[in-house]
Amino acid sequence: MSDLRTAARDAFIYTLPLIELATTRQRGQAVGHKMGVFAHVRHLANHKHRAVTTPNTDTLYSTAQIDLSAGPVTITLPPAGDRYLSLALMDAYTNNFAILGTRTTGPDGGTFRLVGPRDAVEGWNVVRSPTDHVWALARILVESPEDLEAAREVQAGISLQGPPSEAPGPYAERSADWRAYFASAAALMAANPPPVTDLGFLRTLAPLGLLDGFDPGRFSEAEAAEIEAGFADGRKAVRGGGGLAGTEFIQGWSYPSSRLGDFEQDYLLRGAVALGGLAALPPAEAMYLQAEGPLPRKLFDGTRGWRLHFPAEAPLPVNSFWSLSLYEATDDGQFYFWDNPLNRYAIGDRTPGLRTNPDGSLDIWIGHDSPGPEREGNWLPAPAAPFALFMRAYLPKPELLQGYYRMPPLEIA
Repeated sequence: MSDLRTAARDAFIYTLPLIELATTRQRGQAVGHKMGVFAHVRHLANHKHRAVTTPNTDTLYSTAQIDLSAGPVTITLPPAGDRYLSLALMDAYTNNFAILGTRTTGPDGGTFRLVGPRDAVEGWNVVRSPTDHVWALARILVESPEDLEAAREVQAGISLQGPPSEAPGPYAERSADWRAYFASAAALMAANPPPVTDLGFLRTLAPLGLLDGFDPGRFSEAEAAEIEAGFADGRKAVRGGGGLAGTEFIQGWSYPSSRLGDFEQDYLLRGAVALGGLAALPPAEAMYLQAEGPLPRKLFDGTRGWRLHFPAEAPLPVNSFWSLSLYEATDDGQFYFWDNPLNRYAIGDRTPGLRTNPDGSLDIWIGHDSPGPEREGNWLPAPAAPFALFMRAYLPKPELLQGYYRMPPLEIA
């Protein structure tokens, strides 16, 4: 592979998170979201939710896009008590540089000062971002349908105050051709300089000229063909790069990398997560586990019935909650909820009507066809087509986080 083709492949992998976050910001603007203001999504995600891949349907979301080049901002979190709440602060490269809320700052809320990389601000409540562009994403647990209004009251207490700022861009999306894509990637890198610890890798991209003001017109026809081939190589690489739950399977489940959500120099993992699980939390906050299906891409056949059995003596060890989500898979590696007759997109320890067996064990039935009236409370409907299964375990206990506990495998029902 030529140096230029390799550089184009690696540059696509490196910059995809920048592009995906910018795309998320632009799509929010298209529906009226303003810079520096929290938009509160006051309904749980369903099959119509397409803004973020692999959404959850357990928490309300509040989202804000922030540009700290205009100056610091103040974030207020309300008291949440025993309710799970987290506010993930992601830099322009999608690293979670801080998470505020239940696990870290406690149940009583607080006021925090978010500052950019060049601001000279000090104080116990200061959070410093590595980049000027920040995505703030809050998750607020809804315990049950009857709890929705109470969860909304907590959500309404999340606020942001700061100087006005204009939305940057527009930028190309990942579907653009390589010329528009890399021009936007170079502009985003200029606005959000990468960390010095990436310098060694970035020097290998020199043939492409991303750091010097990208000029697609300087390449010959033969060089353009090499770049286009490398661009395609990068797309293929991120589709197979592991994503949320990694690539190593144990007893039919994969477990996330310790670098998930704060990726350091694992650029392929970062790119794969930007494609298939944008805004994933680090494992200490939530563990994402993917079930290993027999079809390509580890998918399952929805025309068959499946069972997940938890023995009474081995429940999933979490300090908050767990939820098993089912997604239909798109051709480009993304996952979204499926429109089903129960309007049930996930099943978990808070699902109304979930029943344990007489011995205390728990069975979850998965498939397109109903497992029967007596089991429908424990049924997760699937399309009559390939689907993916992800388990979310929020605030995992040490035995899950450190690998002593392993999920039971799925069985054909």
